[in-house]
Amino acid sequence: MAERYVMSIDQGTTSTRCILFDHGGRLVSVTQREHKQHFPRPGWVEHDATEIWRNLEQIGPKALAQAGIGSGEVAAVGIANQRETTVLWDRHTGIPVTRAVVWQDTRTDMLVEELARRPDAYIVEDLCGLHLATYFSAPTIRWLLDHTPGLRERADRGDVLFGTMESWLIWKLTGGPDGGVHVTDVTNASRTLLMNINNLSWDDTLLDFFGVPRAMLPEIRPSAQTYGVATRVMPGVRIAAALGDQQAALFGQTCFAVGEAKCTYGTGSFLLLNTGHEPIRSTHGLLTTVGYQIGDEPAVYAMEGSIAVTGALVQWFRDGLGLIGTAPEIETMARSVGDNGGCYIVPAFSGLFAPHWRSEARGIIVGLTSYITKGHLARAVLEATGWQTREVVDAMNADSGLDLRTLNVDGGMTANNLLMQFIADVLNVPVVRPMVAETVSLGAAYAAGLAVGYWPDLEGLRRNWHRAAQWLPAMDPALRAREYDNWQRAVERTFDWIKPHEE
Repeated sequence: MAERYVMSIDQGTTSTRCILFDHGGRLVSVTQREHKQHFPRPGWVEHDATEIWRNLEQIGPKALAQAGIGSGEVAAVGIANQRETTVLWDRHTGIPVTRAVVWQDTRTDMLVEELARRPDAYIVEDLCGLHLATYFSAPTIRWLLDHTPGLRERADRGDVLFGTMESWLIWKLTGGPDGGVHVTDVTNASRTLLMNINNLSWDDTLLDFFGVPRAMLPEIRPSAQTYGVATRVMPGVRIAAALGDQQAALFGQTCFAVGEAKCTYGTGSFLLLNTGHEPIRSTHGLLTTVGYQIGDEPAVYAMEGSIAVTGALVQWFRDGLGLIGTAPEIETMARSVGDNGGCYIVPAFSGLFAPHWRSEARGIIVGLTSYITKGHLARAVLEATGWQTREVVDAMNADSGLDLRTLNVDGGMTANNLLMQFIADVLNVPVVRPMVAETVSLGAAYAAGLAVGYWPDLEGLRRNWHRAAQWLPAMDPALRAREYDNWQRAVERTFDWIKPHEE
């Protein structure tokens, strides 16, 4: 049977999806299952890794059935995953030690503060290109080792394994306790605070700093390479790629040249700029990260601006406040007014990420008067995403010396035309959306297909990219400057809300 498709597993923050793509990068079938979000305490966010695995066991075969094919017709599978989410599991039973701790979780606040006060704290950013923040995996691993009785001893003995979601799924797919492959790729490893950004290997100095035993860690591999063969879900299929979801989107958007950038608008939003084979250090609050690595070729680096809350703000408007019934209704409500009426919402629900990195910040609504209606609030919700994008782009331009010329966008929020126009307006550059909106899944499929020769080269992938929509800037420069100034003043008012001694 000819291998006609590549499968992508997109293990995201709210759901897991399996998508089959054909040679033209077209979507053939999609299956999806949401998983439960656990909030055991304020600021804590957890997932059940076993539930996520069971979901994959259901939707993988369904995606094949939907396309009317067997696993013999799948050339390879690639995995894209929510990054930084930490899973610890028992090597012998395959049972997670605790629930997975999600990237949004802020329980390590106090620990991060404590580590940041150490005289050698500067080594973290020097060696791995990331800020010391609750967002990344190392403080979480340390917290779990400190707070779970007996866990450190088991970890030292090598009985407990650490991985981000792709590591967990690859291990389970390739046999689990019975010969499962324990690997991670360079993009996910670059988000742990434990990998040296220059030589792409686990760094002893960082492991010592965080107190993480080396025995727990997966082997670091390129993003596109055959890691092993699945024994479950899609038996016999090669697992040939893994990328953190945002790097997968960069790849799916075919941003293969220096200076090309994409922003994915989901729960949070993530802007990545290809900076080539050299890591660029940010002095403006951005992250230095690995973009991708194909086989034995040199790694390609990226600068990243991570925004914690964008789509999640719309969800809160819907579920927390009950002001809309479905997410798309926000556009209609926002269009019911001509502007924001002087109202700004800064969604620092779990602190602010790039370019501020203020974990103590909390969300605010400013400029409220009796004139403000839910229409103005709806507009302020959307504008928050635009202004947060602008802050990141300004920082990126300053760090890279490259002026962003176009922004490629993807993700669920790109269906909102009002928002996309607003982003073009505040950035003053064209905003472009491709035909395939599922760029995270597509990127994982592309990398897997490249690894096994299903697609010959990057140029072939570029030819698959087609523009579906474009928004051109049309805002008066004076208005843009005035509104941005208001936004920045609103952001300053979110700082210093949580006092360090508060649990």
